[in-house]
Amino acid sequence: MSFQTPRSVEEMLTAIHRHEYLMPAIQREFVWSTAQIVKLFDSLMRGYPVGSFLLWDVKPETAQSYTFYRFLTHFHERDNPYADKATVLAGTGTTAVLDGQQRLTSLNIALYGSIAEKKKYAWWNSPDAFPVKKLYLNLVEGPKDEELGLKYDLRFLTDKEAAAEQDAEDKWYRVGAALDLPNAGPAIMKELEQRRIANSGDAFQRLYDLYEAVRVLKPMNYFLVTDQDPDKVLEIFVRVNSGGTTLSYSDLLLSMATNQWKERDAREEVRSLVRDLNSNAGRQFSFSKDVVLKTALTIAGVDVRFKVTNFTQANMAKVEAAWPQIEGALLRAATLLQQFGYNERNLTANSVIVPIAHYLHLRGAGDGYLDSSGDAADRLALQGWVTRSLIKRGVWGSGLDTTLLRIRDVLSANTGRFPVAEVEAAMAAVGKSLSFDAAEIDELLNLKYAGQRTFPVLSVLYPGLDLSKKFHEDHIFPRSRFTQKKLAAAGVPVAQIDAYLQTVNLLPNLQLLPGTVNIEKQAALPADWISSDTVFPLAEKRETYLKENDLDGVPLDLTDYLLFFEVRKKRMRNRLLKALGATTAPEAARE
Repeated sequence: MSFQTPRSVEEMLTAIHRHEYLMPAIQREFVWSTAQIVKLFDSLMRGYPVGSFLLWDVKPETAQSYTFYRFLTHFHERDNPYADKATVLAGTGTTAVLDGQQRLTSLNIALYGSIAEKKKYAWWNSPDAFPVKKLYLNLVEGPKDEELGLKYDLRFLTDKEAAAEQDAEDKWYRVGAALDLPNAGPAIMKELEQRRIANSGDAFQRLYDLYEAVRVLKPMNYFLVTDQDPDKVLEIFVRVNSGGTTLSYSDLLLSMATNQWKERDAREEVRSLVRDLNSNAGRQFSFSKDVVLKTALTIAGVDVRFKVTNFTQANMAKVEAAWPQIEGALLRAATLLQQFGYNERNLTANSVIVPIAHYLHLRGAGDGYLDSSGDAADRLALQGWVTRSLIKRGVWGSGLDTTLLRIRDVLSANTGRFPVAEVEAAMAAVGKSLSFDAAEIDELLNLKYAGQRTFPVLSVLYPGLDLSKKFHEDHIFPRSRFTQKKLAAAGVPVAQIDAYLQTVNLLPNLQLLPGTVNIEKQAALPADWISSDTVFPLAEKRETYLKENDLDGVPLDLTDYLLFFEVRKKRMRNRLLKALGATTAPEAARE
């Protein structure tokens, strides 16, 4: 391993675009945040060291035994989160990046590409959920938040956000445009003049600093590994990747699986499966590769813990051999969760899919299991267990591996129907009991609209719904009617208005309603829309709805809302005590 002549950022990225530098398959995915990219670029522009890089001179005879990838340029969290495979022609070698690919990818995105991350609260499949942004430098002003410790105001912006208003200073400069400046003197002066920010020494200095950092200075120090022994190279890779953004054991497992699988490309298989789980067949989830790999270890029958000592060639061979079964079981498990009404917003613990997939694998369940009338009771039992585990706090948090191992042992010993009692007993033995006391029930009654546990609690309360169809969490008394002005105008006493506002979003005022019915209902008061022949054309259906949703005999006028709330809350409490098997002793003591 020898130290090489330092290079500029432009020189390094030029080599990447010529495909002279590639990533070995043992590298993990791109994981840096936009904040990390901004900080890296700020350091470059200040002339700070950005760390050394480790490259591997891969000879032609060695290159044919490995899979390599190109560097990402345009990162899109949904549509393009992964680097593409590279082709290394027979008889040729390449240079592989062992350490520094996160930094190099970040610089490549900043100067040549873009980044598109999901907006908060946006749906995964929404067309405008992932705005495309590029890195811009504010030429006129420095950063406003001094606590970030940055000298330059660098931001990822859409083209629209960066555009100047008519006749105003065009202050946002795309950092990649510095690669097109012919020089660092007159060209910068001309650029500033065109942007209507001439005669600004600070603006000139900022753009000059950017030009110098990218094209003149040579901060890219690197070492070159020439050893061709794959085991030694893997050892070097693990050692040097212990810093920076932590190399998780799931990253390491995927890297080692990619290196050790014989017939399949582990990285491509896991990538493809994660995409299918999250967005195919109408599914909307956010399962990660960690969950996929944990399920793979579970089904393959090896230690589920992400420990280096578990990543043996024998264990990786077992995972590869079982991969078709792992893939099928996970896809069916995801479809089941979808049929149970779950999606990325209300599935509070992605790890619940691990035992579901393992169970489906053990019983050899095919696609027919998903809708077979003969398996309906088993699906209902499985759904009940899943829902209880998601409602109960702390089940899928700490001690996850121990919990999964205990569940795996029980499932392996009971190959018939889903053994709810046995699984819950095993979970209770490791401190993951699914029993509820009255205090926990009272806590559930204070859940709020759109809360993470609100959907599973409503599904337990009112289990007769076909949740495979689209359902909305809906306010029985519409939230839009609950403003001080509207309530006062409706005749609600002033002394009660605060109580109205404090309870409108709580569980007793919520229900699960089919999407089409909810749209028709809109902001109507319950007394009006329940009596509507459009919503309930048959009186029998109306009466069934009222009874099944604890609304029969309760006041439905706005002025009686607080009475409605207390009556339905008591009914819901009794339902939850029965449905979740909670003891009523504390209730008796309280009364």
